[in-house]
Amino acid sequence: MSKTNALADDFTQGSIAKKLIKFMIPVLGALILQAMYGAVDLLVVGQFGTSAGISAVATGSNIVNLITFVISSLTMGVTVLISRYLGEHNEDRIGNVIGGAVCFFIAFAVILTALMLGLAPNFASWLNAPEEAYALTVSYVRVCGGGIVFVIAYNVISGIFRGLGNSRLPLLFVLIACIVNVVGDLVFVAIFQMDVVGAALATILAQAVSVVLSLFIIRRQKLPFSVSLKNIRFNREIVTFLKLGAPLALQEFLTNLSFLILCAIINNMGLEASSGYGIAQKIVTFIMLVPSSLMQSMSAFVAQNVGAGKEKRARRATYTGMILGMIIGVLITAMAFFKGDVPSALFTSNPVYIEKAAEYLRGYSTEAILTCVVFSFIGYFNGHSNPLPVMIQGITASFLVRVPLSYLFSLKEGATLVDIGVAVPIASVYGIIFFTSCYIFITRKMKKQGILED
Repeated sequence: MSKTNALADDFTQGSIAKKLIKFMIPVLGALILQAMYGAVDLLVVGQFGTSAGISAVATGSNIVNLITFVISSLTMGVTVLISRYLGEHNEDRIGNVIGGAVCFFIAFAVILTALMLGLAPNFASWLNAPEEAYALTVSYVRVCGGGIVFVIAYNVISGIFRGLGNSRLPLLFVLIACIVNVVGDLVFVAIFQMDVVGAALATILAQAVSVVLSLFIIRRQKLPFSVSLKNIRFNREIVTFLKLGAPLALQEFLTNLSFLILCAIINNMGLEASSGYGIAQKIVTFIMLVPSSLMQSMSAFVAQNVGAGKEKRARRATYTGMILGMIIGVLITAMAFFKGDVPSALFTSNPVYIEKAAEYLRGYSTEAILTCVVFSFIGYFNGHSNPLPVMIQGITASFLVRVPLSYLFSLKEGATLVDIGVAVPIASVYGIIFFTSCYIFITRKMKKQGILED
């Protein structure tokens, strides 16, 4: 492959806001389309499938999302490492990073496939899947488990290009997948009446088509690095990107595990609460897109500037991201608090399910503002190859704040999903306090070491 920087963007100079927004928009677009996978599954099952199917897709997709987020976090190590090598003008090492990632994630795919196929009934039981939806939940998880290799492949390919500062190709890849998924849902669920199994098949087929076409597209691109068969082996770069990605993956796993516990708490409240929460979670997925795109963009942006020795620019980028995210977050908070029933009605015509979803969104709504600050901090620490604060914050916020408060609020007499939803933004307030303290400590340390001037 020809070595040219045509596909790599330089974040070390020029307007921070313009470059950050330019990079972030395709990332956001890709996340929107990716979020539509589960949303379309739930929407089509809600309109053409069974009532129990809504709960099954909601519960099953929580399990699949947990695994997907862990995969995405592991590939973040690849993204940050590639960005750093670009900033250091050390492109020769990128081939080994990619070759090592291919070997590692193939082995990881084999393990995940076995776990999802074998433990699907256990997952459904642990989450207290309602009796009516238990068998359907197991089927959803098993079908998705059989195709998890394609989910992994998509995330690895997208992580590589985001590391190069190119967020446009991942957007194209996920656009392809989204189109296939929509068509597949309509064919399998609406026409062939395959209910939950059809929705899962459509999701996996979409990922498979996206991966195949993305590999074809990549072969036609001129890349700023070269990869040969000798690079595809277990090498020391695996250890390097795992040092970056593994703590993030652990943090993501435990954070999402806390949401699975939250799902189990709500499932105990009955099918109506379970289905309403499942619908709300699909809307929450879209609410979280701006913070998530900020975090991914910030990680690559900061990493490249740190590699180039431009610490002050990395910090300014972090502040810029916080401001942009909070401005958008105010609008999203207002929508979720006052009009949560409107997007909920897209997934079902059941008025009880709609009201339950709107209840949760009212309690959750301010998270749209707070999490933009939290995720900007996460991007800053990721970009510095310092995942320890991120891991500590994720674990403590989940298991010292979010889960205990959710459980306590659920025990309140006459408890509603509004009460449980409030626990999420409270955990983010804690996260902001924690990260601010870490940021101040690291700033003082950098000044003492002469890395950062007053």
